[in-house]
Amino acid sequence: MRRIGVALLCALVTTGPALGQANPPRPAPPSAQRQAEPPEPEAPPPPYEPQLLKLAEIMGSLAYLRTLCGAREAQDWRERMAALLESEGRGPQRRERLASAYNRGFRAYSATHRICGEGSQEASSRLASEGEKLARALAGRFGG
Repeated sequence: MRRIGVALLCALVTTGPALGQANPPRPAPPSAQRQAEPPEPEAPPPPYEPQLLKLAEIMGSLAYLRTLCGAREAQDWRERMAALLESEGRGPQRRERLASAYNRGFRAYSATHRICGEGSQEASSRLASEGEKLARALAGRFGG
């Protein structure tokens, strides 16, 4: 009986840690450790951020409406947005906010304008005028 007790004790001692943990934790690979780090805090937005987001939204709306109506400059609005992202999208979060505003404007008009009609052309003219005023105000006040 004593031999069985000693054998069981030896078995428990050699497998002791394994009983408590089925799979011991492994260190994460270096690439996973880098991904787990929190992103650097974003710099505070500039004072003209709300106006810039509104301008991006207008550009998205114009991109949709001008394409819908077959305007020559339809592609220009996408290119202008790309230039805006290049110059103002300093960080990934800021780029995301600008792109989201553009997409929001695009989707807003795509939901209500399926064919180019008088309403689409009027909205396009109104948005172009509003965007021009906003761009001039931004450039006049903040430079650019």
